[in-house]
Amino acid sequence: MKLTLTPVAVNKVKEIMKQQEPAPAGLRLGVMGGGCSGFSYAMTFESNGNSDDLGMDKVFQFDGLKVFVDQASLLYLDSTEVDYVESLEGSGFKFSNPNVKSTCGCGSSFSV
Repeated sequence: MKLTLTPVAVNKVKEIMKQQEPAPAGLRLGVMGGGCSGFSYAMTFESNGNSDDLGMDKVFQFDGLKVFVDQASLLYLDSTEVDYVESLEGSGFKFSNPNVKSTCGCGSSFSV
């Protein structure tokens, strides 16, 4: 399983985490059912720093940032790169996922 966060994405997550009270233990990435194409990405802060109740999370480290991914999401996120982009159209986190077969018109959901 390979997951990559670019240095820009790591720095942006750390910047946002510094503004949170209490400070989160890390970032949780996942895939949820939903959206017009079937799946969507989820990014939330992990507050307790523990893996899920069954201890089945995979924990990645990126320059001191812990990223938690549950076992089910690992299948969909393999070889994915997460970046943070700023453009005239807006700014946000961008997922480059080679497992995606198609996305919806608005780009917020995907199918595999």
